[in-house]
Amino acid sequence: MVQSPGNRRLRGNCLCGSIRYEVSDAFVFAANCHCSACRRATGAAFKPFARIHGKELLVTQGEGNFLTFGNNQASDERCKTCGSLLFSRVERGFVHVAMGTLVDSPSISPTDHIFVGSKASWFTIADDLPQHHGHVERAQPD
Repeated sequence: MVQSPGNRRLRGNCLCGSIRYEVSDAFVFAANCHCSACRRATGAAFKPFARIHGKELLVTQGEGNFLTFGNNQASDERCKTCGSLLFSRVERGFVHVAMGTLVDSPSISPTDHIFVGSKASWFTIADDLPQHHGHVERAQPD
């Protein structure tokens, strides 16, 4: 039986494998974020992420192995053992899953670049996706 993308579960994990999670393949949107916070958090030119409601993400192993940076309003969740950034908790109960931690391929891919006004000067965006100077307002489910 073929599952529809919204019912399909994707697996993800950190580099060392001590934290594993599952998430519904029902992301609201995906983007490449070039803000300085995402660059510093990942050590890369940008962070590809996919947004989903937090209730759609389930930690299946390593619940006690998280290192949290931030507060109850917004935080980055990392593996305490290897340091991998797995996801960020953001406003209104949403989570930004770091797409590089997904084991399975999602049905969504980033559709644009955000915060290119603060992108790394040494990086050149070489695709044709739309580029936005800052944040982009998007319709959000509740």
